[in-house]
Amino acid sequence: MAAITYLEAGRRALAEEMRRDPSVWAVGEDLGRGGVFGQYKSLADEFGPARISDAPISEACIMGASVGAAMSGTRPVVEMRFSDFALCAVDELVNQAAKARYMFGGQTKVPLVVRQPMGMWRSSAAQHSQSLEAWYVHIPGLVVVAPATPADNLGLLKSAIRCDDPVVYLEHKNLWTLEGEVPEDEHLTPLGVAETVREGRDVTLVTWSAQRWACLEAAETLSAEGIEAEVIDLRTLWPWDRDRVLASVEKTGRLLVVQEAVSVAGFGAEIAASVAEALHKRLAAPVKRLGAPRVPVSYAPPLEARVRVTAEAIVAAAREQITPAAA
Repeated sequence: MAAITYLEAGRRALAEEMRRDPSVWAVGEDLGRGGVFGQYKSLADEFGPARISDAPISEACIMGASVGAAMSGTRPVVEMRFSDFALCAVDELVNQAAKARYMFGGQTKVPLVVRQPMGMWRSSAAQHSQSLEAWYVHIPGLVVVAPATPADNLGLLKSAIRCDDPVVYLEHKNLWTLEGEVPEDEHLTPLGVAETVREGRDVTLVTWSAQRWACLEAAETLSAEGIEAEVIDLRTLWPWDRDRVLASVEKTGRLLVVQEAVSVAGFGAEIAASVAEALHKRLAAPVKRLGAPRVPVSYAPPLEARVRVTAEAIVAAAREQITPAAA
């Protein structure tokens, strides 16, 4: 095992897959200079401009060309710089990439990975801070992945590149510098398999991406109060590990779904509904969601802080699951 950052793990994953498979290549703005966050640093030196390809400032062009390249037999890794910018290419992704395999009766596939740095990151304001995972989970044909650790950013990106369907790959900007142990040998994390990162008996916290760490912090606070929370990191949002979540909630009788995204119509609602439908007779408390309010993210740090889902907010919501507030 070696300690590396989340950013370095993603860079290593891409390099390993490009060495393994000559059909893998990357395209996006400023990749030759290392990418906006440095996640492609030095890769152009090894693989050259044909495989680490700089593109014009046109997300629609980048995505459209990549869809065609994927259908023609290559495996593009498409860099969108910010998940917000990918909205300029949503037609190519949603109406073309996601549907081509089905509409052509399986005669073609679209094995591309769309890397979309997501989430709130130090006063990036309303146009650079969004968490839009629910948009993509809603679209048949797309796989949606949201790693939270360096090891998963390595293992899930490698699995995503090998997947024969289009993958929306959401890396949280606030995790780039996070360090963690990563296997030095070949490491793959399977798609669709969640991780139980903390065992508990009283309440299940289901989350993904950067909120994994807020949930673990909250679980430690709750443990000091005698409340043992089980924490599940979904890792893959579609397909999501329904069986693991149901088994946990059947044990604890309580579910709190925690997301950074706006709570209204967020992916947490799908998990909540699925659990409520499957286990409604066994729940000790109503299913609860915790997410951001339906407001834009402000540039001003005090206002930005008001919409963050914090460990303190998770603790308060979990306490209410154990001891509901008086009506």
